[in-house]
Amino acid sequence: MGQQVADVKQPPVTRRRLFAGPQSAEARRRERLGWILTAPTIILICLVALYPVLRTFYLSFTNARLSSARAVSFVGISNYTDLLTDRTFLQATYNTAIFTIISVAFETVLGLIVALTIHSNFKGRGLVRTAMLIPWAIPTVVSARMWAWMYNDVFGVINDLLVTRLGVLDHKLAWVADPVLTLPSLIAIDVWKTTPFMALLLLAGLQVIPDDIYEAADIDGASKWQQFWTMTLPMLRPALVVALIFRTLDAFRVFDLPFVVKGTAPESITLSILARQTMIDLARLGQGAALAVVIFIFLMIIVAVYVRLVRVEVE
Repeated sequence: MGQQVADVKQPPVTRRRLFAGPQSAEARRRERLGWILTAPTIILICLVALYPVLRTFYLSFTNARLSSARAVSFVGISNYTDLLTDRTFLQATYNTAIFTIISVAFETVLGLIVALTIHSNFKGRGLVRTAMLIPWAIPTVVSARMWAWMYNDVFGVINDLLVTRLGVLDHKLAWVADPVLTLPSLIAIDVWKTTPFMALLLLAGLQVIPDDIYEAADIDGASKWQQFWTMTLPMLRPALVVALIFRTLDAFRVFDLPFVVKGTAPESITLSILARQTMIDLARLGQGAALAVVIFIFLMIIVAVYVRLVRVEVE
């Protein structure tokens, strides 16, 4: 006789509400007080953050123009579809991606080397820690103009050092005037300025790793290289992920460095510069808003990829 399987109606599962209100009068009073105290902050955040974001999304679907009396009309996704055929947008996306990938890679590696160096005990460590922050402390506009003068092909110190004094090059190069050398030159400036920031974040992660595990590893005969790969790097992963997210987001929306050095030149234009040019110079508010939304979507994808690939466990 075949076994008959009867459908058994399961009793409804009673789940506790995630946001169930407190039961006692005192708890309800405290909850009301908490909402009253946090209400000004929530309202302020909605005014300065949420409303501009929603307004930008709305404008990206319109033909709004800056300082125009023409009525704003809804154009659907045409602002977004036009970007797919815009060569300037494609060039800006390429420049932004190359700038972000190369600069963040160099800054992470160099920052880790600097953090490991100043984390060790040596005489004058405090002075070195202070001195390494000088490039990061200089305002970006100041450092950009300083490096633009240093890159000058006539009186710049870079050419003087490489051609006249060291003899590495046989002729002077126009570092920021040559379209081929512009983007690598900008990346070098960003690496020089932001490596101390990465080193500072990674140094904070190194200082929370207990020294006892290294003493035990030395007793077991593990080499410094083995300790780095099996102990230091895994325990540094949370700080490394935070540093990568912060730096990648900052590099992807870069504006001031290339704008001060090259303005809106095609070989160095980024998405942020293009969005500003579209909104302000061309007065196309709707298309500029669409560019801003695209940048926002790219940033969300970057964060999602980092979180997905690295998988940092939060206890």
